[in-house]
This record gives sequence, C-alpha cells and structure tokens, in this order.
Amino acid sequence: MAQYAVLIYSDESAVWDEKKNKEVMDAYWAYTNMLTSSGEGDAGEALHPTSTATTVRVRDGKTLTTDGPFMESKEALGGFYIIKADGLDGAIALAAKCPGAEHGAVEVRPVVDFSAGPQA
Repeated sequence: MAQYAVLIYSDESAVWDEKKNKEVMDAYWAYTNMLTSSGEGDAGEALHPTSTATTVRVRDGKTLTTDGPFMESKEALGGFYIIKADGLDGAIALAAKCPGAEHGAVEVRPVVDFSAGPQA
C-alpha cells in the first residue's frame, strides 16, 4: 500500500448556519472514523484560516516573513489526511468519500517514500 495526501480546499468566505456546520463536521468525524477503523488513515488535521498563515522565505541569508498565505485564491487549503491505498484509483475512491469533495475540492497526491533511501 502506498501513502497519499488528501488535501482539502474550500472557500473560506462561505458562511453556514449552525445546523449546516454541524452536519459538515459530523460528516468529517464519520469520514475520519471510517479511515481509522479500516486502517486506511494514517493522519489528518484541520488548519486554521489562511488569515493566520505566515509565509517564510530566505533570500541572501535573510529570513523574510509575510502575513497570510503564499498566494491568494478563492479556495484555500483547510486540512488534510494521509491515507493508505493500493493505488491511485483506490486513493481517489477514498478521497471521493471526503466531505470536502462535496463543497470544495480534494486533491490527491502520492507521498514520497524515503524508507528505501534517497530518491533519484
């Protein structure tokens, strides 16, 4: 089994009422529990809004910081899961079950396996 990152993007400006917010959070808890109980989930976290981000660059040996995200976008990275799947098709099937796929976008990316040593 290979590891994949499931990156969840959504519109941070979207405002839901309390009922909808609870429905979405309950769906995420159910998704997390499904991944955990099946052994297909390795990790996952939600992120604070991009307004709390700091972008760091080093230029000529000097650390430069900028408040906010690296780039402006309607959809922002709001969280992620690290999953295990037999291949990309399996990872896509698991990602399609993520609640974020219904109200935003979910990106699936293979995780580099460094256990065999340096990659060429």
